[in-house]
Amino acid sequence: METVVLIVGAGPAGLATSVCLNQHSIPNVILEKEDIYASLWKKRAYDRLKLHLAKNFCQLPYMPHGPDVPTFMSKDLFIKYLDAYVTHFDINPRYNRTVKFSTFEVSNDKWRVEAENNVTGETEVYWSDFLVVATGENGDGNIPARHVLTKEEVYVGMSLLKYCSVTMVDALVMMMASTRLFMYGDLSKYGLFRPKQGPFATKLFTGKAPVIDVGTIKKILEGEIQVINGGIRSIQGKTLTFENGLKQDFDAIVFATGYKSSVCNWLKNYEYMMKEDGFPKKPMPKHWKGEKNLYCAGFSRKGIAGAAQDAMYVAEDIRSILATTKY
Repeated sequence: METVVLIVGAGPAGLATSVCLNQHSIPNVILEKEDIYASLWKKRAYDRLKLHLAKNFCQLPYMPHGPDVPTFMSKDLFIKYLDAYVTHFDINPRYNRTVKFSTFEVSNDKWRVEAENNVTGETEVYWSDFLVVATGENGDGNIPARHVLTKEEVYVGMSLLKYCSVTMVDALVMMMASTRLFMYGDLSKYGLFRPKQGPFATKLFTGKAPVIDVGTIKKILEGEIQVINGGIRSIQGKTLTFENGLKQDFDAIVFATGYKSSVCNWLKNYEYMMKEDGFPKKPMPKHWKGEKNLYCAGFSRKGIAGAAQDAMYVAEDIRSILATTKY
């Protein structure tokens, strides 16, 4: 199959990119490995999840939230917003397509993408003039070191970033957090170590987001949650052996160690845009554009707001190229 633009990933970034391209009447196809769009939100988010960023940082192009929407939305409310977005703009991704391989063919200046149809098991081949990577920052498992902030502190920081430098915002937010955490005393004995780099600088340069504290620290101090320092040496059945020699049985084991980009696993010419860690080579604000008509959306490390902005930049750039070339 041939199309002008091929988008890999039907999360918020991929959906937004498709909508922005459609505004310019540019043909595009979305490939999604799951059987539904926004699968991380619909399948892997816990029930009581509440967005820690204000609603104005969690909206997609051409469809702002209404005044009746609370500042901090629940997961279910945000999913309803995504449902309305897909319905309103009639977005139709090709589901159950796992991209296995992609490469730029110099002979015809097109991208060749191979995707496995998870239902039939067949390999489908797609050709496109432009390729947009919208698989997101969260692909493979990762173990991050993080700051602990409240959603209000994050809101203050996100708002101030419009007017102040990252260094200044980090200094203010860390001062706010220090004042709040002072009553708890030294938390390092519980395995909670604060990185030297500020929370917003850490997010910007490494992609590691701060942990939002909704009462966890209090429960740790009260003994309701036990923290065991050190890593896990081995797991045998229900028994965990820790690096400090401690052994303990658990009825359930949950791996909640975070994620990292998996783009380089399938994007064979990733060097046109990405580093080996699966994140853009170019610093912001030009991170979204690579060589050979390769783009990315959702890798700005600025959450949904960053993905929405990427989508608009990508679509406008492709429109500009199409208007001045043979395409």
